[in-house]
Formats: sequence, C-alpha cells, structure tokens
Amino acid sequence: MAPPVLLFGYNRSKHFSRAWQALAENVEASRTELYVFLDGAKISENIFEIKKTRKEAKKIRGFKKIYYYEAPYNLGLSQSILSGINRISAFEKSWIILEDDLVVGKHFLSYMHDALSFYEKNNNVASIHGYVYPISRKLPETFFLRGADCWGWGSWNRAWSKFDGDGKRLLSKLLKSPLKELFTFKGSASYLKMLEEQIQGKNDSWAIRWYASAFLAGMFTLYPGKSLVQNIGLDASGTHCERSSKYDTELFQGRINVRPQAVTESKDAREAFEQFFRGKKTSGLKQRSRQILFKIKEKLGLV
Repeated sequence: MAPPVLLFGYNRSKHFSRAWQALAENVEASRTELYVFLDGAKISENIFEIKKTRKEAKKIRGFKKIYYYEAPYNLGLSQSILSGINRISAFEKSWIILEDDLVVGKHFLSYMHDALSFYEKNNNVASIHGYVYPISRKLPETFFLRGADCWGWGSWNRAWSKFDGDGKRLLSKLLKSPLKELFTFKGSASYLKMLEEQIQGKNDSWAIRWYASAFLAGMFTLYPGKSLVQNIGLDASGTHCERSSKYDTELFQGRINVRPQAVTESKDAREAFEQFFRGKKTSGLKQRSRQILFKIKEKLGLV
C-alpha cells in the first residue's frame, strides 16, 4: 500500500493550488491517499485568503481518497505540522510531508515510494528528502547526509519516534557534543542560532528540532542528486519566510533510481552543502560562530 501524503496549507491559495496540481500529475497519485491539513485564522486576522485556500482545497482531484482537517483556530506552523503527523502516524507506518509552497516533479512520488520501501527496516535512516540545493558540482544520483530535512520528505513511525520537541534539551546536548562543527557544516550554517531562537520564541521551527533529533540519534537522510522539489514560497508571501532567490533550483522531471548503497555520509555532498551555505560569507565567519557559540553556552550556564 502506498504511503499517504500529508499536505499542509494556511492562507496562500495560489501557492496551494500549484502545489496540489503538481502532485496530482504524478502517476502514483491515483493510488495515493491525501490528507489535507488547513490551519485556522489568528485572532482579528483577515480570513479572506484562508477561506480562498479552503475553497481551493475542495477542488483537489486525482487521488485515491482525500481527507480534510480544518483547524477551528490558529495552531501555528509547528503545531499544525506536528499534530498532523502525530494524528496520521497513529495508524500509518510511513507518510510523505508537503507544505503549500512546495511544487514537486512528475516522479517525486515514485522516488519517495521506492526509497521509503527500500529503507523501511533500516534503523539508521531517518527520512527520505526530495529537495536539494542548487549546487553547481555534480552530485551522486542519491546520497546520504546525517540528520533530517524539511522540504518535501517522507519518514516512518520508527524514525519519527526519535523526534524531541524540547529545543533546550537538544541544544544542550549539541553544545556538549564533539559534533558541533558537523552539525553546522563547519560553521557555514546557522543551525545552532536557529535552535536557540526557537527556544526563545523568535521562530516557530519544528524543522530545526527534527534535524537536531535525527542528527543526535546518529541517523541519516537520503537525498536526490537533482531536486524533485521546488520551493515557490520564498517570495515574502508566507508567515515564516523572507524574499530570497538563493534556494531557487531547477525542478527535475526525470526519474531518480533508488539503488542499494551503504548508509554512510557522502563526503562530496557534505563539502558541496558547506560550500553552498558559506556562499560569499567573509573569512570572519568562523570567529563570529565561535562568539555566538560562547554566548549560547553562557546563557545556558555551560561556561
């Protein structure tokens, strides 16, 4: 039986429309059950776009069966996604997660189905990911990196059971770990700061906690060498995004073959990710990262 897709939406009807229509173009859509989770309005919020999104959701066609969950009030991004996953994982052993700003290629579902089936019983694998950064160097057809990711992904109950929602506990473990540099791609990615800001309530990121949870558990995520997912939401239209073209990637419409390979991290892919994250940052990055790390430790009483 094909794993279901969980599609999350809120108040961007045009993005939502593109997302579900692209998904429906996958051949496997007709045998896939779709769970649509629509968040509710905030207090005193203009609900016009929320109503438009809910109306758009009723137009969805092309799937085996469609289920709708409309929140009566605003849950927020993290709670909407976490509660949706927890609800479905009560009776499904694997599932695929998409948000309303993610457009997928025509063979996204075939890749996800193949990989979720192939690595179902491998406890070293946390998830399967569909997006990959616009990296100039050639990557393997598929490869592993430690941790987890959030733009078009699938997982299993056995892996999701490792999710720790306590950001402070995760940060404390990471700061005591010798793997901090690995976690931040040698300081090129501001993941520790992101986790600290989640603790402080400055962001509502479930994804940084998922990445940290899988990373600390020593688990890996499978990525495609060419992106089967395109993020169309980095246009400042969303609640938790700013305008950016850095993550724009060409949407691959071909097949990604899932073949046997050792569940170990790809050194080439890690170096490519680090180079991408670093971008045009100055040579003072390492020093600033150390300063930020010291301040975080100081706040948590670890120094």
